[in-house]
Amino acid sequence: MTVSRRSFLTIAGLGALGAMAGPMLPRANASTNALEVFKTPWCGCCGSWVTHMRENGFTVRVTEMEDLDPVKRRFNIPEDLQACHTGLIDGYVIEGHVPAQDVQRLLVERPKATGLSVPGMPVGSPGMEQSGRQDQYFVVLFSSTRRAAFARH
Repeated sequence: MTVSRRSFLTIAGLGALGAMAGPMLPRANASTNALEVFKTPWCGCCGSWVTHMRENGFTVRVTEMEDLDPVKRRFNIPEDLQACHTGLIDGYVIEGHVPAQDVQRLLVERPKATGLSVPGMPVGSPGMEQSGRQDQYFVVLFSSTRRAAFARH
């Protein structure tokens, strides 16, 4: 699923309303590159995304689970922003196929937010490059009360 133009306009409008609510996770040292990823054991695209993150300098620890719903509930990831895997880094949630450069930017800019999401599994996003096709998709910065477009690919 990709974010439609209408959804993007809603996201962009919400982001313009004001500052994001604070993150729900404790913050570690800002220089960390340690990423914890929760994924199912049978998802190949999640493994490819982990490889993408490692190739871009992140140290990744993977926890495989058959049911990711408890993780998504624990970190309050809205249903419409959920994807096939969930990462945690330095106090932020990284949901789905978020490009490494966007995670790096998040860690530098440190906005008040829960994290980033690439809803669904857009073709051409990191880990989903198998077809050679590139669909347009958005990276969403989110909190419990606000959403904003963070990047467009």
